[in-house]
Amino acid sequence: MDRNTLTGLVLIGVILIGYSFWMQPSQEELEAQQRQQDSIAAVQAEEAAAKAERETAILKEDSSETTEEASLDSVALALKDSLDRIERKRRFGSFAAAAAGEEQLHVIENKHVRLTLSNKGAAPVIGELKQYVTSDSMPLYLFDKETSNFNFTFWVDNNTELSSDELYFEPVAAEMSATQAVYRIYGASADQYLEVAYIIDNEEKYIVNADVSVHGMDNILRASEDIFELNWKLQAPLHEKSREQEQQKTTMYYKYMDDDADYVSETSYEAEDLEATIHWVAFKQQFFSAALISEFGFSKEGSAVETIELEDQNYTKGLSATVGLTFDNGRDPSVPFRMYLGPNHYQTLNNLEIGLEDQIDLGWAIFGWVNRWLVIPVFNFLDDNTGLSYGIIILLLTLLIKLMLSPLTFKNYVSSARMKVLKPEIEELNKKFEGKDAMQKQQATMDLYRKAGVNPMAGCVPMLLQLPILYAMFRFFPASIELRQESFLWADDLSSYDSIMTLPFEIPFYGDHVSLFTLLMAISTFFYSKYNMDLSGGANAQMPQMKVMIYFMPFMLLFFFNSYSSGLSYYYFTANVITMVQQFVVKRYFIDEEKIHRKIQENKKKPKKKSNFQQRLEKMAKDRGYQPPKK
Repeated sequence: MDRNTLTGLVLIGVILIGYSFWMQPSQEELEAQQRQQDSIAAVQAEEAAAKAERETAILKEDSSETTEEASLDSVALALKDSLDRIERKRRFGSFAAAAAGEEQLHVIENKHVRLTLSNKGAAPVIGELKQYVTSDSMPLYLFDKETSNFNFTFWVDNNTELSSDELYFEPVAAEMSATQAVYRIYGASADQYLEVAYIIDNEEKYIVNADVSVHGMDNILRASEDIFELNWKLQAPLHEKSREQEQQKTTMYYKYMDDDADYVSETSYEAEDLEATIHWVAFKQQFFSAALISEFGFSKEGSAVETIELEDQNYTKGLSATVGLTFDNGRDPSVPFRMYLGPNHYQTLNNLEIGLEDQIDLGWAIFGWVNRWLVIPVFNFLDDNTGLSYGIIILLLTLLIKLMLSPLTFKNYVSSARMKVLKPEIEELNKKFEGKDAMQKQQATMDLYRKAGVNPMAGCVPMLLQLPILYAMFRFFPASIELRQESFLWADDLSSYDSIMTLPFEIPFYGDHVSLFTLLMAISTFFYSKYNMDLSGGANAQMPQMKVMIYFMPFMLLFFFNSYSSGLSYYYFTANVITMVQQFVVKRYFIDEEKIHRKIQENKKKPKKKSNFQQRLEKMAKDRGYQPPKK
């Protein structure tokens, strides 16, 4: 920095300092400014005080109004309470005191069932099976609090109809425990009450004993003359992987005291009035049930069952039942009944000896008999004594059934071999009578069968005898709870469909997944049908519809079984494979076609008496003017 620059900076500093001293206010000016500020502060203080005074006045006025309103509200509330008590007395009569209260829940349980009860209505509100879970591993509820309504309707005083779900029962403290619950609503005194009790124990795994009783209320509660109605409406929760399959197996079952079990159609939604004394009604789901049981019978008066369509995908169907409870004419009458909350396991239900097992769809008539007396005993024997997985048990069951049917199947193979040997001669007859009368052709064919000692129906009879078993298995696997959530190979649940691929779209009548067991079953059915036709020497090959069926049937099976029980598809697949192996072994080592041919030729030389069928056939031909072919 040079001398001139430094000189300039010093002069500028001197000028600034001199200017600040020159501009500084005098003492008089400072005092005037202070007086002005004090005046402004005083005005602001007065305004703040006035504002505070106004606010205080407003608060006092509001407080006065609030006190006046509170006084008016208390009068209104007292009047409202008085009117409510009058209304409750008018509506609920002797039970008016029970019309108000707070809900309390209580749980009774054993190793198998957990039942949650509510003092509102003295009703079960949640039913849980502790040893089972849903397909997504959640607790399994037969019914839940949000969608179940269990109540009694009855008459009191001057023909007043009441519903128990409008009343708050008092739990009897001395009788409330982990296995028992007792609820009461009182009349005019502690000696007049309606009582509802529930008891559960481990001896009867899935049974809850219940009782409705009346004490000292003959003049109030017309129990000895009239019928209580028990109403139970619930929405069946979704438990399984396929809602469609579970929905198809969910319905209402019921049984009259002196009749077989019956049910509301599974494929429609309808209501049915019950027309006789009822032994039990069951809210039947695919693998589980909740049932009301009476040893003495529920009254038919006003009784009905109903199935209801639901849109909520978390439930399958709405189920509803109304049954009558008839009291005896004694002092302090009661009505006992039982509830079954458990699995649709055939032996478990059969042990109750009340016909509740009839709700398991094992097939009608002979098909059900095959399941009850053959399939189920063999299956249970293998299950109880082998310790093997259910996939291996199904394989063993298939082998045992095939072994048992082997005499019939052997006769079928022999018949097919005879037809194959006769095929050249049958073709000659077809050429000989081509374009001629069909009756003459039929006569010639039957004459050939008679001379050869071959019965064309011999192969059909063994097949017919096997059909009951095939259909019985069709019913057994989807209804067998033993297979539920049991895995085998790639199938995680043998009671439901297996899936190796989820499609990004849904194919009508097929679904949005690919079941490998169904695919294997369809392929094996194709090869079995083709092999069986080849085994008969193409005897059926002349019929175009048979050729079509070889391709059409497996294709249809893909659509029909894709969402069905994978255990069933696996059974049919193994049965087809075993049958083809059986046919190959029999044909290779047990049937000599040349020997059969020689025997047929020998039979032709022997004189044959015409069968009754042949005689009738020839008589029909003669009556129509036909002559038998010349020999």
